[in-house]
Amino acid sequence: MIAMPKINYIKHLREVESKNITEIAKIAEIDWKTAKKYADKDQVPEVKIQKKRGMMYQEKWGQIVLDWIDEDKSLKRKNRRNAILLYEGLVEIGFEGSYRTVCQYIKDNEKNSTASESYEKMEQPPGEVQVDFGHTESVMEGSLVDNACLVMSPPYSNGAHSVPMPAENQECFMQGLIKLFRYFNGVPRAVRIDNLSAAVVTSRGQGKEAVLTDEFMRFSHYYGFQVQVCNPYSPHEKGHVENKVGYVRKNMLTP
Repeated sequence: MIAMPKINYIKHLREVESKNITEIAKIAEIDWKTAKKYADKDQVPEVKIQKKRGMMYQEKWGQIVLDWIDEDKSLKRKNRRNAILLYEGLVEIGFEGSYRTVCQYIKDNEKNSTASESYEKMEQPPGEVQVDFGHTESVMEGSLVDNACLVMSPPYSNGAHSVPMPAENQECFMQGLIKLFRYFNGVPRAVRIDNLSAAVVTSRGQGKEAVLTDEFMRFSHYYGFQVQVCNPYSPHEKGHVENKVGYVRKNMLTP
């Protein structure tokens, strides 16, 4: 069986470059019949899916676990049932399998869910920045105290700058942005943030847009930049500044 990339190449030669079957057979180094088969017919290799066996798949138990996991998605992460609680719940209703069986089923389900997820390519146009707080320590009057460090990074140019702030409240966040705007000698077109309580009242999720605080909304209107709020638990959506926070901490703020 020919691999899918080669099939796509054969279809490309036929449909885009208008090659005849003889030319395709020569270019792809295959016989004439095979070239004809894949060039002129919608041939998609069959993927054999092996049916999984076991009590979690062939009986009701696996579906019960999936239902419980789905129910818990509406709860905060710390309130969701872990594998032990899921196993104990199954035992209470007659499950005779082992804890290891339940764990393996949950692990397999997580792999399948991850494999089916798709991500859009992150575009990083000029004039857009990512902002995030980092944490560090400093010495004040002989004692170590926690400090916040506001980092701004424009991914397009791979730059970054940071300003230390005493806290992560709204006043410090907006004052830190003003200092960063002055450093960059301008205001970006868009600022991407996570669900900071200093700027966001209601986070994104379940098809809903984030709701900004009135103060931060007026702040963004005054300076004329668009606010982009990341989805919950999606650090990859502002991965550039996440890396810069770590870089600043390790290279500039670590003794």
